[in-house]
Amino acid sequence: MKRIFAFLLLSSVFLILALSKEGASFAGRWDITITPQANPDSPPKNPAQLDPFPDWMEVVVHDGKFDARMVARSGSVHPVNEVKMDGGKLKLVVSAASKGPAITWELEVKSNTLTGLQKRGDSVTAQIAGVRAPELKRKPPKSWTDPEPLFNGKDLTGWEPIPAGAANHWVAEDGVLLDTEHGANLKTTRKFDDFKLHIEFNCPDGGNSGIYLRGRDEIQVAYEKPGVEDKFHDMGSIYGFIAPAAELPRKPGEWESFDVTLVGRYVTIVRNGVKTIDNQEIPGISGGALDAHEGEPGPFYLQGDHTGGMKYRNITVSTPKK
Repeated sequence: MKRIFAFLLLSSVFLILALSKEGASFAGRWDITITPQANPDSPPKNPAQLDPFPDWMEVVVHDGKFDARMVARSGSVHPVNEVKMDGGKLKLVVSAASKGPAITWELEVKSNTLTGLQKRGDSVTAQIAGVRAPELKRKPPKSWTDPEPLFNGKDLTGWEPIPAGAANHWVAEDGVLLDTEHGANLKTTRKFDDFKLHIEFNCPDGGNSGIYLRGRDEIQVAYEKPGVEDKFHDMGSIYGFIAPAAELPRKPGEWESFDVTLVGRYVTIVRNGVKTIDNQEIPGISGGALDAHEGEPGPFYLQGDHTGGMKYRNITVSTPKK
């Protein structure tokens, strides 16, 4: 009996080691693009539903066990329901069965490239492609350019509404960029890599907006009812990833400011003169990101698709001096 027990124990150890080695290639962070696949029996009413969209995933392997978290098309980072190796593939249940079959991913890795399928039950609903997320560790520049206005206070020069076809309710009034009601988002026509951003905002009670850095990482701008959101989703957070270290008084309907420094994926935020996030790493993109190409420059964009009444002004940017 002792020999059988020892054999079973040794076999279990070997199995864990084999699974750890097999799954090691999946470990880490991934910048992902999802390309939906049309169902010939039920074509989408809106062709844009078949446009590729960004996603993000992080996989951790420990003692032969897998944990993963991900950011989907919208919403916050969240843990994956079930992760396991099966026949050399990493299989994830990304949405459990409720009114319909579960949504699953089946993934493979070759040469640091991730490929796979998204399924709903047995039906393939999308193609998955990913690359390893860049580390983006670099030293801050020795000096910065003088602040340059991104909003002229008169019109929307240098800005454009997104997505295409969305009703645009952004207007320029008396030096203020105002979103009169929910509709399109608004992005800069220019793209930026590392930068210092100054922006002033006025968020009404119940308002919900956001400032996207490089079009991928959202600073939450919202005054939901107290207790509705936790600190990772409240005013001044990097949505879902980083909570502010200091709690400031609510000021709905009043002018406030953010001073943001982003170098690589490390961000510092000063809100109303108080440092609330100090050189913290942004692990991945936010839901609502324009793309998953984290190593590339991107625009600023202001979220306008949740509520109206948001105001922004005195928007300036500095970039590293060459």
